[in-house]
Amino acid sequence: MSKITPLERIRNIGIIAHIDAGKTTTSERILFYTGRIHKIGETHDGEGTMDWMEQEKERGITITSAATTAFWKDYQINLIDTPGHVDFTIEVERSLRVLDGGVAVFDASQGVEPQSETVWKQADKYSVPRIAFVNKMDKMGADFEMSMDTIKKRLAGEKVVAIQYPIGAAETFSGVIDLIEMKAFKFEGDNGEKIVEIEIPADHLERANSLREEMIEKVASADDALMEKFFETGDLTVAEIKSGLR
Repeated sequence: MSKITPLERIRNIGIIAHIDAGKTTTSERILFYTGRIHKIGETHDGEGTMDWMEQEKERGITITSAATTAFWKDYQINLIDTPGHVDFTIEVERSLRVLDGGVAVFDASQGVEPQSETVWKQADKYSVPRIAFVNKMDKMGADFEMSMDTIKKRLAGEKVVAIQYPIGAAETFSGVIDLIEMKAFKFEGDNGEKIVEIEIPADHLERANSLREEMIEKVASADDALMEKFFETGDLTVAEIKSGLR
């Protein structure tokens, strides 16, 4: 008999983006790391779990929203992968009505694109909380700072803060720095499927510290108690940062 998850531990999470930003590939990685699938499917090979229609497999794009379920730390995540092509915008809107949160995916070489703005405004319409995921950092021309800047200028304003920072870009991209806990992780394996904790590279430490300080200041400014703690100590605990971000 299947286990019934309490309602308070169920989350409907949608993946939204401009076409070719890597939504479905991101969904595949989520399914892999949560143990839902045991082989990473590539959309360009027609192997993606979420692209189930023959037309989607042939064209390598998402045409209709697809949903599946994964489990992470005692939570049931109902993952909804939405189309990125402008012709299927209504599919995105239909999904947004039931979401608890969204992941907006951006191509690191492009930043905000036309359909990025459309789906972001749709998410605003339904008051869907979301995080921005700068994808394709291993692509030629990838630029995290540019992508962050376009998100600030065209979508969300100065309240945007980085919670991770990439180690390298394009052919030198090798991992990320977690700015909340100040830990670095390197991706290994043919598909980067193995994650190994490493020391924060010395040449990235100054920028990581600067971004973390900016994040803490903005988190503290949203809560009087956190602001008082920040003024007293100059820092916040990991738990306080996570609470403030929420």
